Amino acid sequence: MIPTSLPARSGLGFKPEHYPQILASPEATGFYEVHAENYMGAGGAPHAMLERLRADYPISLHGVGLSIGGAGALDRDHLARLRVLIECYQPASFSEHLAWSSHGAAWLNDLLPLPYTDETLAVICAHIEQTQEALGRRMLLENPATYVTFEDSTWGEVDFLREIARRSGCGLLLDVNNVFVSATNHRFDPRAYLAEFPLELVGEIHLAGHDSEELPDGPLLIDSHARPVADPVWTLFAEVIARAGPLPALVEWDNDIPEFAVLQAEAARADGILKGARDDCAA
Repeated sequence: MIPTSLPARSGLGFKPEHYPQILASPEATGFYEVHAENYMGAGGAPHAMLERLRADYPISLHGVGLSIGGAGALDRDHLARLRVLIECYQPASFSEHLAWSSHGAAWLNDLLPLPYTDETLAVICAHIEQTQEALGRRMLLENPATYVTFEDSTWGEVDFLREIARRSGCGLLLDVNNVFVSATNHRFDPRAYLAEFPLELVGEIHLAGHDSEELPDGPLLIDSHARPVADPVWTLFAEVIARAGPLPALVEWDNDIPEFAVLQAEAARADGILKGARDDCAA
């Protein structure tokens, strides 16, 4: 039977080079995430591996190119390809980013920030409603890692996300590393941010590693997905889980990809925190 919901366990991003180890380690993690844009071609080895993976694990489908926050119209061809993927693999979750990545016919290989204004809010909600209608399902929207802020923003980020969810009916994906990166870069308290975050709307959590560059006025963190999850991020994750209870928690590692055993160790650490929350609930 094909799994149809994400378990409240750790998850890992699927990397084809780890496919043999994944088949040999069925208990390594509770689910796998794939980036939608990597599977928009037809057939071949990528789809053969994903079909095999989908038979044994729930799949989280994560989009990186829909440009939900873009000022222009959504790409209908892109939406149609997403619909084909969802109909084929029936992922347990579909998520995208609070960001934009296109301008007219130009597509940028990045997730770019937005001003938090009423105008932007209306555009994003319209795009999410269009996406959910086209895909026939509720989506999750991920909070960004940011490196600049906008003077014309009139909303705080948490309130902005909460209002998007209220108007559009979408859920939220809480990336704890993104919170820590943004808090460090903009000098605010990540715990205060998370204390306001509507955890009841969270369908999935992301964890990842970041890089740091020392600048004259303090550190600049980059959401690189190229190293282990940092200890302060693990601490914030544990505090979130203590409040919210166990939730699906993905460990992202997309660059400088290590051996599968390293990813297993990260997943096991996340599972340990989730188990502790389950034990506390049962006590």
